[in-house]
Amino acid sequence: MNVAITSRSFFGQALHRPTPFLDFLLPSFTIPSSRTRYAPITSSSASPNTEPSPSSLKSFSSNKRRKPLSKTQREFLDRGLRVNQAGELAATLIYTHQTPPITRAHPHLRSLMHRMYFQEAGHFSTFNEMLAKHRIRPTAMYPVWSAAASVLGWGTGLMGREAAMACTEAVETEIGGHYNGQVRVLLGWVKEMEDKGEEVGEEVRELVSTLKRIRDEELEHLDEAVGEGAREAKPYELLNRVIRSGCKGAIWISERV
Repeated sequence: MNVAITSRSFFGQALHRPTPFLDFLLPSFTIPSSRTRYAPITSSSASPNTEPSPSSLKSFSSNKRRKPLSKTQREFLDRGLRVNQAGELAATLIYTHQTPPITRAHPHLRSLMHRMYFQEAGHFSTFNEMLAKHRIRPTAMYPVWSAAASVLGWGTGLMGREAAMACTEAVETEIGGHYNGQVRVLLGWVKEMEDKGEEVGEEVRELVSTLKRIRDEELEHLDEAVGEGAREAKPYELLNRVIRSGCKGAIWISERV
C-alpha cells in the first residue's frame, strides 16, 4: 500500500511540472535535424518499413458506424500506455545521469546526448498526458524504476562512451520491439474495423501515428548508439544481455503492477 501511495504522489508531481531543463545538455552549436532511419529490432516480429498503412488512418469518414473498443482492447491499451510512460521516464533518467561524464570525456557527443534526451522527454510528456486523459494509473513500481534507471545511467556513464552506447542499444532494442508490437496490434484492429465497415475513431488514428513516430525516434537512437561504438563496449555481450533482460522484466511487471 505504501508503494502505491508513493507511486501516485510521485506521478502526480511529475505530471504537473514541466520536464526539467538541464543546462549541461545544451550544445554549443546547432542541433542537426532528426533523420528517419531504421534498424533491425531483434525482439520484434516485423520490420517497421514493411508494415501496412490502412487508408482509414489517412482519412476520416462520418458515414460509417463507430463501435466502442472492447474490454480486452481497453485493457491492452491500459497496460501498454502504462509501460510506455514508465519506460520513457527511465530513458530520461538514464540520459540525465549518463550525460555529464560522457560529454566531459567526449565533447563531440554533447549534441547527440542533448537531442536524445529531449526526444525522450517529449515522449514522456506525451504519455503523461495520455495517462491523465484516459485516467490510467501509472505503475506502482514508479519509484523503483526511477532509482534503477538512475543507477544504470550513472554506472554506464562512468564506464565510458562505449558502455553508455551499449546501454542505449540494449534499451532501444527492447523498447523498439515493444512499440512495434503495439503498432502491429493497433493496425490489426484498424484492418478489422475496415473489414466490418466500421469507422476508425480519431483517437485510434492519432495513437497509431504517435506510436509510429516515437518508435522511429527510438530506432534512430539505436542506430546512433551502434555508430558511436556500442558494440566495442567491454564486456558487450554481458551488458547487452543483462540490460535487455532487465527491460523485459520491467515491461512484464509494469503491465501487471
